[in-house]
Amino acid sequence: MAFDLQPASSAYLDFARKLTCETMLGYYIRHDLLWQDEAFDVAWAGRESWLVRQDGVVVGYVSLSRDARALYIRELHVIAAVRGQGAGAWVIEEVLQMARKERRPALRLTVFKDNPAQALYQRMGLQVVGEDECFLRMERDCRL
Repeated sequence: MAFDLQPASSAYLDFARKLTCETMLGYYIRHDLLWQDEAFDVAWAGRESWLVRQDGVVVGYVSLSRDARALYIRELHVIAAVRGQGAGAWVIEEVLQMARKERRPALRLTVFKDNPAQALYQRMGLQVVGEDECFLRMERDCRL
């Protein structure tokens, strides 16, 4: 099964919003945060998003932002049917290569403390560099 990335147009906004809400709403509820479709839509418009495809079928997406210090994974979600099949690890490796190509010093992301995806991020070399009440901030040096 081959994965690839394809730029995500605004036509995929509904797909991305629904997938994100499905995967994240439980965390929002447990941490007493408010999910807002409008806030998601604004964030989507300001980020670079890529569709994750498996054998040509869209199975998820990743959204990125940048500054001088890092390339940031803002969202990374795959549909339930393909979780555990390597899509997340593949996407992180692709984004890491983007960061290196762009000469960004670091790859960064934020994850809920109780999200099991943090184990994947640690396996991919990201380390916890900070935390607050419900989130961990993780980072990997891209210069290595």
